Amino acid sequence: MERYTIGIDLGGTNIKAGVLNARRQLLCKASRPTGAQRPWQAVADDMAALVLELIKQAGVDRRACAGVGVGCPGTIDAAAGRVLYSNNLKGWVDVPLAEHIGSALGLPVRLSNDANCAALGECLAGAARDCGSAVLLTLGTGVGGGVVWNGRVIEGGPGGMELGHTMLISEGEPCTCGRRGCVEAYCSATALIREAVRAARARPDSLLNTLCRGDLSQMDGKIPFDAAQAGDAAAGAVVERYLRHLGEAVVDMVNIFRPQVVLLSGGVCAQGEVLTAPLTEYVRRYAFASPHLEPPPVRIAMLGSDAGLIGAGCLVDCR
Repeated sequence: MERYTIGIDLGGTNIKAGVLNARRQLLCKASRPTGAQRPWQAVADDMAALVLELIKQAGVDRRACAGVGVGCPGTIDAAAGRVLYSNNLKGWVDVPLAEHIGSALGLPVRLSNDANCAALGECLAGAARDCGSAVLLTLGTGVGGGVVWNGRVIEGGPGGMELGHTMLISEGEPCTCGRRGCVEAYCSATALIREAVRAARARPDSLLNTLCRGDLSQMDGKIPFDAAQAGDAAAGAVVERYLRHLGEAVVDMVNIFRPQVVLLSGGVCAQGEVLTAPLTEYVRRYAFASPHLEPPPVRIAMLGSDAGLIGAGCLVDCR
């Protein structure tokens, strides 16, 4: 009898889930709105119902399901299967999520942070599948991250690790966590947009303003790169600073973890080699002992929005 696992990627907007076979291939998937304003029990019940729906859709014998993995945003106690706190989900404080879903399904349930799951998915089935170790940084509204070593997620203690809230510049830009100068405050897409808006205001003749059609509320993470590639000096300075800050963060991850590869995900990563080539060179120049140790390359994650649910499904076998 072939063996299957189920992965769930819980977000503030949608619950996504999929069925994986033993080769970590996604056989089918489905989603439904989270309804994050509801009590957590109602959301958890919907997650369990979605699993049952997918098992039926895939035509899988329930006895062949080895278990369910869940990726959840927030502060997670993976060993206890509890969500300690999630600001994306109303009222989620010390929620026994794994136990609740497991009781509803009669299946083992494993829980981890959503960024950890994305990292695991990429390491086992995506851009780092040729590597046993990887660090993933997600460059979105904030900066999240996950670390995989020997094919397993490094969870840390209760609450896990927050790679985006390591210090980059002391007394720097305010961060959402309450500190100043965090990686998130300089390397997120939000930070890139903030700096591009500042540059556009300081230089009304900049192409940054033209590409926004004069409305700086339309600034996004693509416009600074487009303007820089067109030769705009203000945009070029914004992109150069962003790459330098991100390069410093990546070098820190390399010096701490020494992974075989560093992965980047998020909307900014649509820039491809325009992003990865200078970052790989930055690592080559500045990572500790780089003249004597081959530094890891920087790559773009490839699984897109499926990374989290694929990685969640892999939790069943990787804990």
